[in-house]
Amino acid sequence: MPAITKPGPTAPRLFSTDVLVVGWGLAGLVAASEAIAAGKRVVLVDQEPRTNFGGQAWWSFGGLFLVDSPEQRRLGIRDSLELARQDWFATAGFDREEDAWPRSWAEAYLEFAAGEKRAWLRQLAIGFFPVVGWAERGGHTALGPGNSVPRFHVTWGTGPGIVAPFQAALEKAETAGQLILLPRHKVTQLVRTGNAVTGAAGDILSPSGAARAVPSSREVVGSFELTAGATVVCSGGIGGNPELVREQWPERLGTPPKSMLAGVPAYVDGSLLSIAADAGARLIGGDRMWHYVEGIQNHAPVWADHGVRILPGPSSVWLDATGARLPTPLFPGYDTLGTLAHLRATGHDHSWFVLSRRIIEKEFTLSGSEQNPDLTGRDLHLLLKSRFGKGASGPVQAFMDEGADFVVRESLDELVAGMQALPGGDALDPDRVVREIEARDREVENDFTKDAQIALLRAARAFRGDRLVRAAAPHRILDPANGPLIAVKLHVLTRKSLGGIQTDLHSRALDANGEPVPGLFAAGEAAGFGGGGMHGYRALEGSFLGGCMFSGRAAGRAAAAAV
Repeated sequence: MPAITKPGPTAPRLFSTDVLVVGWGLAGLVAASEAIAAGKRVVLVDQEPRTNFGGQAWWSFGGLFLVDSPEQRRLGIRDSLELARQDWFATAGFDREEDAWPRSWAEAYLEFAAGEKRAWLRQLAIGFFPVVGWAERGGHTALGPGNSVPRFHVTWGTGPGIVAPFQAALEKAETAGQLILLPRHKVTQLVRTGNAVTGAAGDILSPSGAARAVPSSREVVGSFELTAGATVVCSGGIGGNPELVREQWPERLGTPPKSMLAGVPAYVDGSLLSIAADAGARLIGGDRMWHYVEGIQNHAPVWADHGVRILPGPSSVWLDATGARLPTPLFPGYDTLGTLAHLRATGHDHSWFVLSRRIIEKEFTLSGSEQNPDLTGRDLHLLLKSRFGKGASGPVQAFMDEGADFVVRESLDELVAGMQALPGGDALDPDRVVREIEARDREVENDFTKDAQIALLRAARAFRGDRLVRAAAPHRILDPANGPLIAVKLHVLTRKSLGGIQTDLHSRALDANGEPVPGLFAAGEAAGFGGGGMHGYRALEGSFLGGCMFSGRAAGRAAAAAV
């Protein structure tokens, strides 16, 4: 086994190791951990300071897709691999020649999610909140997109709880001398010897004390060269690069927004994808992407244009920028990309939720570890208070008090005036808003209705988890007893790339002829979470973190076996 060669005092800094991992997001952490567990020496590089260990995963809500879990069964959910496969493939919509490997990855991931995934996570001391969430509900027919049953398992500890066991393993390996961590090392080239990738070279950036996700200096102070038996690219997607998002925006989703919020830090810029392509890797599915339409401006931003996603329950009335209600089944939490495509056709970059105090208290959760201190801090007392107590949770109340997109008023006329006062509010037809809300309230008076959203709300409350923490009892929004009234201006929020480097089931990067590029592996979002796009056109949620772990595990094991 070749030793890690530490750099001397002269530039460029030179390294040699068994396995090089580029990027220390979740996929990179898992890949490095697996290679270390196989007895290999590893160098892990990232362009950001060490404060960013864990990448986007640290910021996440910690949702994981599991099939037929004990948590589901305790709530009376009858799930199966067959039902999950039906949902996944109906949602993915694979229809291209290049989808052969993504299909194989989807099959393998489904078997993982229905099989060893939960036991593997439990061995890592990763546990779950007992109420399973019902994300991406679909609202179409049985063969349409969406989850037929709740499958969104929230990690106890959220994103930091997922990162922690892998970070601990790597820090132990670093102390033992089996791992070298190189922050502020930006890869600008994958080095090729013949047709094989034999390492990487790039710039050393100036030291930075920037806090997690705060933009850091790009001042170059040196260079490095690194020789490795196997190189694993785990550099993420393009969600922090709005210009690239617009460039790759597909026609099927309409025109790209002029104004978008950033759901990921600016360092998620996609720069390694073109570098991998230059080294011979095939990129596929660049037009497949996953962005949200429930974004709100962060009142305490960490990075530029920092947005937070509302994880809505099923009751808020969704209006477009003019005040027209969205059609069936484009209700909160049902069809992310269907709603995005519809709203892009309106010619406006924003839409609205209109709701009551009772709805926001019961149904509003904000995505992100920092927005859920009870789950992130594993604080049972705070959890009981925030999820089951009276009033909105602390983070939601902070947005109501300080958020630029929230309007809180006592009457509907006052609410509409407040909506019109926000940027873009001049597009609103106040009479249309009044008609929509009053008509909806008339429908809720009976236990039967022609309003599909109200019918679906009642159906959702048949699930104990929704009735307990996610779905308010049907009520008149305009009843003063349920007030005050609330409107929330919603923005497009960039998030995930669904395409990427095409890989086989060993996470080996493939070239244009479908042959492995010797020495090159890819995992996580950079590989479309596996195969170059195992989600196809759409995702079932809870499968991004899981995809990073699954593909990172495969990449780390295969890279170790290759050297």
